[in-house]
Amino acid sequence: MKRWETAGVMTELSGWGRYPVVEGSERVSENFEAATRGAALSRGLGRSYGDASLPVSPSDPVAASRRADRLLSFDPASGRLRAEAGLSLRALNQIFLRRNWASPVVPGTQYVTLGGMVASDVHGGNHHVAGTFGEHVRALRMRVADGRVLEVSLDSEPELFLATLGGMGLTGHILEVEVQLERIPSPWIYQESRRVNDIDDLVESLLEGSKRWPLTKTWFDSTTRGPRMGRGILITGRWAEPGEAPPQAPELRERLSVPFELPWSAVNGLTVSVFNMLWFHSQRRGLQSEVVHPQAFFWPLDGVRHWNRLYGPRGFAQYQCVLPIERDTRVVRRFFAVMTKRGCPSPVSVIKDCGREGRGLLSFPKPGISIALDVPLRRGEKTQALVDALNEIVLDAGGRIYLAKDVLTRADHYRAMEPRLAHWNEVRRKWDPDHKLRSALSVRLLGDEP
Repeated sequence: MKRWETAGVMTELSGWGRYPVVEGSERVSENFEAATRGAALSRGLGRSYGDASLPVSPSDPVAASRRADRLLSFDPASGRLRAEAGLSLRALNQIFLRRNWASPVVPGTQYVTLGGMVASDVHGGNHHVAGTFGEHVRALRMRVADGRVLEVSLDSEPELFLATLGGMGLTGHILEVEVQLERIPSPWIYQESRRVNDIDDLVESLLEGSKRWPLTKTWFDSTTRGPRMGRGILITGRWAEPGEAPPQAPELRERLSVPFELPWSAVNGLTVSVFNMLWFHSQRRGLQSEVVHPQAFFWPLDGVRHWNRLYGPRGFAQYQCVLPIERDTRVVRRFFAVMTKRGCPSPVSVIKDCGREGRGLLSFPKPGISIALDVPLRRGEKTQALVDALNEIVLDAGGRIYLAKDVLTRADHYRAMEPRLAHWNEVRRKWDPDHKLRSALSVRLLGDEP
């Protein structure tokens, strides 16, 4: 019996938000190409927050890529890397950071696979200069719905290639990824940080910082209302020069762990208000500059293993949108007013400056302000009502939400946000007319048959 055929045991599957939880079966194998034969969906490390990597039905086979993590080739002169889709960003960092190479774009966790980074077309704090991960992908090896395995790039099947960047795994199984790495002067980060006092200061400081720095982000206090609404900490950075950085390479490690699921959520209005107040005041007044570990800058939450268990048995949703501001910068203030009035106790709240729209047909970013929130799931319809209200503001502003984070957006809201969806659907129908590849997300938002 083939190794991947022994892995079809029913188990509970969920995204990182731990909602929803569904019954499913993963084919786990080093031979990922074989495991994808007849599978309805691929799944990496399960770090999309909602239902993007969840099967529609327990009978839908899910091919898991996490053991298919081999490096296939690397050109040290050019930085061109080819690897299996299950290679994690953390493994890539462990190998290449000490050699002064890095992924040109990174999301907020290292526990993602290269295939997942393509499917979500991830972005980071350097989006205003580097674009999305897909801008640096040169080629993909894919199994498409009719069973064929193809080499896909801008030169070979360009529409399929572009539909796969940000296509949430619905255009084919990504088997291998070829990407251009970035040469860096050292594996450490030179960082500057300072407080911002309110929403106007936050937006102005972020936009000004993006003109001077390749890496920018702002943590904000989601619980403060009134004149201090939007207070936070602006963080800017760049890769440190050799003369600024420590001589040794940084070690990537987890220092803490949440060993079990809490019987109740430790994340609520009171605990988050206290945490946010302490975190804001932990930043000393004035400008602070230092050289920091890349994990502290890019992936601070990776230092706490299983931190999602803090949200208890209900789990949580993450909400991320981008708001264009060229017409009216006050839209960010309106968003914050609704968020704080309805109550959104989020300890992980980040604003970034987005640059040009990605080339992927459904890539998330577009020029504007990106806002990301962790939203504890509450009893009744309160959380759904919050997401509905925020989506109305996003719609009115001409913005959109990020599918890799979403679990509560309604289909009519998403379709109204996404004028590119018709073209993407056309490409998808060409390659998969029967929708053999599907997910819980595609049923919820795209109208696939359950």
